[in-house]
Amino acid sequence: MLEKERLDARYDEIRSVYLEHPQPWVIGYSGGKDSTTALQLIWSALSKLPKEKLSKPLYIISSDTLVETPKIVDYIDSSLEKMNVAAREQGLPFTAHKVKPLLKDTFWVNLIGRGYPAPSKRFRWCTERLKIDPANHFILDKVAEHGEVIVVLGVRKSESATRAQVMSLHRVKGSLLSRHTTLPNASVYTPIEDFTVEDVWTYLLQVPSPWGSNNRDLVTLYRNAQAGECPLVVDKTTPSCGNSRFGCWVCTVVTRDKSMEAMIENGEEWLEPMLEYRDLLASTQDPAVKAQVRELKRRNGRVMAKAGGGIIFGPYKLEVRKDLLRRLLQVQKQVRTTGPNPNEGLIGAEELFEIRRLWRSEAQDWEDSVPKIYREVMGEDLDWIADDQPTFSSEERRMLDSICERHDVPSTMVAKLLDIERELHGMSRRSSIHQKIASVLEEDWRSEEEIISGESES
Repeated sequence: MLEKERLDARYDEIRSVYLEHPQPWVIGYSGGKDSTTALQLIWSALSKLPKEKLSKPLYIISSDTLVETPKIVDYIDSSLEKMNVAAREQGLPFTAHKVKPLLKDTFWVNLIGRGYPAPSKRFRWCTERLKIDPANHFILDKVAEHGEVIVVLGVRKSESATRAQVMSLHRVKGSLLSRHTTLPNASVYTPIEDFTVEDVWTYLLQVPSPWGSNNRDLVTLYRNAQAGECPLVVDKTTPSCGNSRFGCWVCTVVTRDKSMEAMIENGEEWLEPMLEYRDLLASTQDPAVKAQVRELKRRNGRVMAKAGGGIIFGPYKLEVRKDLLRRLLQVQKQVRTTGPNPNEGLIGAEELFEIRRLWRSEAQDWEDSVPKIYREVMGEDLDWIADDQPTFSSEERRMLDSICERHDVPSTMVAKLLDIERELHGMSRRSSIHQKIASVLEEDWRSEEEIISGESES
């Protein structure tokens, strides 16, 4: 049991920081034990202040990567709704917000649309796009509105020696605040930095949630997943997910998703197709299959050689991306049938529209595959955007491939050149056409056999 004197001292500290500094607060909430404890301490402390002293806004933000485990999404959504209702009823200046990545930055737009390989420890392209940037955009908006903000995080020194070192390094001398590692005009306050894991759980089970959630539901989530939490990430020093944590169900940075495996073992069998899909993504990282699933050229059209020999593979091949989309939609259909939510969405309509645009503009998908795949799997159509420009058909692509093969010309190169002309057809200003044509011609247009033999000889 946490001593009353210790809790009272922490409440006093929180009230003192709030009253002493004029900046509004942006409080990170991930739904996990640490961020819940920090927010609950703040809520309980500030609710004791006279209403006239609660003059500064308190923004609660939760980062939704759009690929969170559905159970966690439901829990967080419910909590945010309760917070907003309770804040209004109690006359407190809390407002809860969910932040999401921009469409161009979402997981599926990059993995299936652009062909980025499944994230790995060496190429973890997801954290900044899905977690850091959305939170930072919100924080910077509030900096622009108010001049400065205080970011409140539920992080603890006992999490790791690195965490303790980073927190100490950025602490402002003689203050409870730290400098934000990347954002100007943002300070950081960490009200549970000296709490242990035992302190956190003791507090949550000892003190009821002031916004009406049941902390025992959180205990059940952890027990079923046997996991840590995935923190709100606002810079690269904050640990991201991976390592038995709640977080993205598609995470391939770790070898196994132990938290989802544990949920399935504890009765959530409907998650199994999602785990199998995640394992499918992880299997594409196997060096033995990279040549089968990924292009030899990078997205810029160039071949990049490794220092020790061999090449650095590029994005997923278009046919692989088509298969990944088809399987993802099959998983979505399956979890809608077997899971608790008949409308479960693993990929959004806007993401499908953007993937379609990318495939057609960058991958020369003259077949217009996305609507066909969606219709084939889901048995319905979306409100697909009609293209006003004339488009090429799959039959015309087959004709082009045949002609180019006879003349020993790369058909994809010709398709790209035709797409440039189609894109700029009828425009009064075509000043960029020469640059775009030159860019295509400068790509490496050797065949796969020529590239492989050339690299092995060098």
